[in-house]
Amino acid sequence: MSSLDAPPPSRPERVIAAAIAGTIGLSIVAFFAIIIGSWQGLERGDFAQGLWPVIATIPLIALPAGFILIIVLLVLSTRRRRSSGGHASSH
Repeated sequence: MSSLDAPPPSRPERVIAAAIAGTIGLSIVAFFAIIIGSWQGLERGDFAQGLWPVIATIPLIALPAGFILIIVLLVLSTRRRRSSGGHASSH
C-alpha cells in the first residue's frame, strides 16, 4: 500500500491535530507576549500583576500537553495504518 492509498484521518485524529495546533499556538503567542512586554520595559515585578501570571503559566502547561497530544496522535495514526493493512508484507 503506497502513501497515496493511505486511509483518510479519522475524526478523533483531526480533533487531536486541532488541539495540538491550538495549544502550541497559544504557547507561542504567550511567549511573544512576554518577549514584547520585556522589550517594552516591564520588569520582573510587573509580571506578577494582572494577567501576566496567567500568560507566563500558559507555556508551562500547554507545551507539555501539546507534546503528549502529538504522541497520542502518532499512536492513533500508527494503529489506523496497521489495521488498514498498510504494513509491508514479504513475498
